Amino acid sequence: MRYLRMARIWSENSYCVRRRVGALLVKDKMIISDGYNGTPQGFENVCEDENNKTKPYVLHAEANAITKVAKSNNNSLGATLYVTASPCIECAKLIIQAGITRVVFCDDYHSEEGVHLLQRAGIDIVKCSDVNI
Repeated sequence: MRYLRMARIWSENSYCVRRRVGALLVKDKMIISDGYNGTPQGFENVCEDENNKTKPYVLHAEANAITKVAKSNNNSLGATLYVTASPCIECAKLIIQAGITRVVFCDDYHSEEGVHLLQRAGIDIVKCSDVNI
């Protein structure tokens, strides 16, 4: 679970106040991409509005990792995604389309829709407690 520990450390790069999430894409025992939740390139590093609600254009860690690998010479077919929180439904769709076959996470997102969609797609889901990492 060293990759999950590394994802936790990577989440500390996020400027989000409410929740920091980190993600690592691993294939053939190599990290091929990484991401954390935050604003798109060129935007101010402020994730919440004046009411402490997440701004609608903030990217989730999974989306950042997947789009980053898409711009590289790597591909995510058969990769494992290590993420500090379970994916939302939107990220689950990206995970399926990216060909990721396994997702390992610790914390639960406020909705289980993403996990259910991943299970329906036949993606291996592993939930770990902090004790396991």
